[in-house]
Amino acid sequence: MSHFLVSDENPEGLKLEQILRAIRKEVIQRCTKITDDVRPEAQHVLSNNIKVLEHLTEAIRLAEDSTHTLDKAFGPSQAGKGGPPRIGE
Repeated sequence: MSHFLVSDENPEGLKLEQILRAIRKEVIQRCTKITDDVRPEAQHVLSNNIKVLEHLTEAIRLAEDSTHTLDKAFGPSQAGKGGPPRIGE
């Protein structure tokens, strides 16, 4: 069963790209809180977070591409309305 993503079992769920955007937003907010902290540890964490943001941005792009592919091939998802999955079981 899906806990976060929209599915036939979880029609109130979110699209993957929506979840990834929310995570990216929180990481950005955390980054802004430590940008002026010059301690090496804070700067190391900031550097790591910037790399994580790059990966999240790429993951969002891939998730959006998958959604576009499914929309184009099968039409809009009906999972949010309790409909069947467009691909898979």
